[in-house]
Amino acid sequence: MSKIENLIVRFGRLDDAKTLAEFNKAMAFESEGIDLDFQNVLSGIKNLMLQTELGFYLIAEIDNKPVGTLMITYEWTDWRDGLFWWIQSVYVIPEMRKRGIYKALYEFVKTLAKSDSRVRGFRLYVDKDNQNAIEVYKKLGMTESNYILFEEKN
Repeated sequence: MSKIENLIVRFGRLDDAKTLAEFNKAMAFESEGIDLDFQNVLSGIKNLMLQTELGFYLIAEIDNKPVGTLMITYEWTDWRDGLFWWIQSVYVIPEMRKRGIYKALYEFVKTLAKSDSRVRGFRLYVDKDNQNAIEVYKKLGMTESNYILFEEKN
């Protein structure tokens, strides 16, 4: 893996919403075969950005072109009297994979967390069949949790 010149990581802005929606649609289809409704995803992204107490987006870009993203949302843990940051909506454009884009995003998350004394750790969920992503997360030091995720959809 060669170092990528001109790679920066920055916070997402409202003017990034359409790109983020495109990335989210691509990620959902690629990883789970789900065709998300663009307008619904776009609305969800804008709503998160307008309600900063819910979380934030990070964007990796090269020469002002977005090449990867992730979203952080917050979970309060009373057991640890602090926050877990949930890493979600991870996407790197196909031609930039295996070049350190996600690693740069993750390192940025870790740096941000060090400056916030409330952060107790990071969590993410990944489709159990997405072996490529699982290997990346393990390689960067994350370990499989003891928890099983349950959900009920409305």
